[in-house]
Amino acid sequence: MSTAYAQKNGFFAGLWDYLTTVDHKKIAILYLIAGGFFFLVGGIEAMLIRIQLIQPDNEFVSAGLYNQLLTMHGTTMIFLAAMPLIFTLMNIAVPLQIGARDVAFPFLNSLGFWLFFFGGVLLNCSWFMGGAPDAGWTAYAPLSTTSPGHGVDFYVMGLQISGAGTLIGGINFLVTIINMRAPGMTYMRMPLFTWSSLVTSVLILFAFPALTVGLFLMMFDRLFGANFFDPSMGGNHVIWEHLFWIFGHPEVYILVLPLFGLFSDIISTFSKKRLFGYSAMVFATVLIGFLGFMVWAHHMFTTGLGPVANSIFAIATMAIAVPTGIKIFNWLFTMWGGSIRMTVPMLWTVAFIPSFTLGGFGGVMLAAAAADYQYHDTYFVVAHFHYVIVGGVVFGLFAGLTYWWPKMFGTMLNEKMGKLAFWPFFVGFHLTFFIQHFLGLMGMPRRYWKFQPDQGLEIGNLVSTLGAFLMAIGTIIFLINVVMTTMKGEKVSGDPWDARTLEWSIPSPPPFYNFTQTPLVRGLDALWVEKRHGNGKMTPAEPLGDIHMPNNSFIPFMMSLGLFIAGFGFIYQVDDSSFLILAIAGMAITLLSMFVRSVKDDLGYHIHKEDLEKGAGSE
Repeated sequence: MSTAYAQKNGFFAGLWDYLTTVDHKKIAILYLIAGGFFFLVGGIEAMLIRIQLIQPDNEFVSAGLYNQLLTMHGTTMIFLAAMPLIFTLMNIAVPLQIGARDVAFPFLNSLGFWLFFFGGVLLNCSWFMGGAPDAGWTAYAPLSTTSPGHGVDFYVMGLQISGAGTLIGGINFLVTIINMRAPGMTYMRMPLFTWSSLVTSVLILFAFPALTVGLFLMMFDRLFGANFFDPSMGGNHVIWEHLFWIFGHPEVYILVLPLFGLFSDIISTFSKKRLFGYSAMVFATVLIGFLGFMVWAHHMFTTGLGPVANSIFAIATMAIAVPTGIKIFNWLFTMWGGSIRMTVPMLWTVAFIPSFTLGGFGGVMLAAAAADYQYHDTYFVVAHFHYVIVGGVVFGLFAGLTYWWPKMFGTMLNEKMGKLAFWPFFVGFHLTFFIQHFLGLMGMPRRYWKFQPDQGLEIGNLVSTLGAFLMAIGTIIFLINVVMTTMKGEKVSGDPWDARTLEWSIPSPPPFYNFTQTPLVRGLDALWVEKRHGNGKMTPAEPLGDIHMPNNSFIPFMMSLGLFIAGFGFIYQVDDSSFLILAIAGMAITLLSMFVRSVKDDLGYHIHKEDLEKGAGSE
């Protein structure tokens, strides 16, 4: 092993660097670009849906295209936008918050990204190859198993590949947080974002295998003539619903829990106070994760579970309001008496609290099994779901990206532009979704292509669509802010927010080895503890010495590309068995890449102490 640190310039050198990188910070940027792109695609699909519903009996899109837009909007936003953007935040912050030089398995981190990326591309290829999936993002059988064309096949193969990447990522962060914390970083000294990422990783570990099993069964039903979900052949389509929601309900908490942790860190930083009730917040996070897993069957109230099962799952669902309430009150008590700075991340955070609480109220109403028979499959469910996901997850992503932007890129997003983006999005969000509660109570069904005149639904739908346009305007202003900040390129210090946690103790952007010396953690809010003692920087836990780093690798890209190619072969072998050659070729690329990875010694390299003293890796 020898020192192999060298800077290479030029477009192709940069492209190659990102194609082969195993650095968690660069993988965070890859997740940001890909997730941001899919967020825009899902947003355009949402706008087309709302334009279709702007007036009664509209013919803007056909019924078939509407079903495809509806399916792809939900699938894209959940699997290809929200999940990767959560991984953006986890990749940029978790290793830095625990004082680690990288994640536990850098190679797997890269593999997780490329699997997600190629799965997402495969799914969206359906638009250009005969039509996208049209059975809803939940793909309920038998609608999905009997859907003509290959749209649902792309859904099955795309999500299978993408889901494998998410599962790998979750396991990686679980091991990282357990094993790679700096000296002194006990569990009860971890920042809340890291704590919630730990609980989220556990949820991913247990929830995604259920989806994997379900997708395999559906793949065999559609592509190889099995009958797992066909009642006429002894199958049962309700099994799909159970498998989907055993994954699907924890997925909501997989998305929102990391952002609960992020909001805690943001509120503490910009209130200049230690988080109120830290221990209670940790306990509430674990309890929400546990209960979130146990209540999937509240999605099945109307399938005939029986009154006892319905009652148990109803009570368990309502119980989630207790730890969630603990969190909300602790956030408010943290702000109480604090020296509050209303920055853009804080603005999104403060807006999140009432918005998410309203979504929670809708959830408690839906948890009442008897009442759910009335709400089920109406726009009330659409309103509740979006209040939780947009009011919780999307608000959190805007807050988190603005908060950690300086750490990722060394530049600061413009505050005025940030506030200019916030207001139309915030107002548009409530205009779009609040009125949908009433549309649902008035009987407007969800997933319907059009509604008829004189049903009293015109004004509500018009307001909802106008609100969606405001949200689009807010998003465009945010993108303009990103472009202008990138072009301006003004550098900021390592700690521009006067923050409290460990990631702010190193330069922005951090050197590729993160910490020159592993820090010694002496309390909760590690950096703030040092600031209080007048140090202003972390005390090292070790003398300056050589740092071992992993080599970049092109193998994760090739493994994922192989599965991408094989996916086309599996889908089209139904029409023509010669496509099996494509499936075999793709699998051969993947297996050969795995073989090379297995037999090739890859011992990494060292950055020597002398190079560190000369400032290697710092900008």
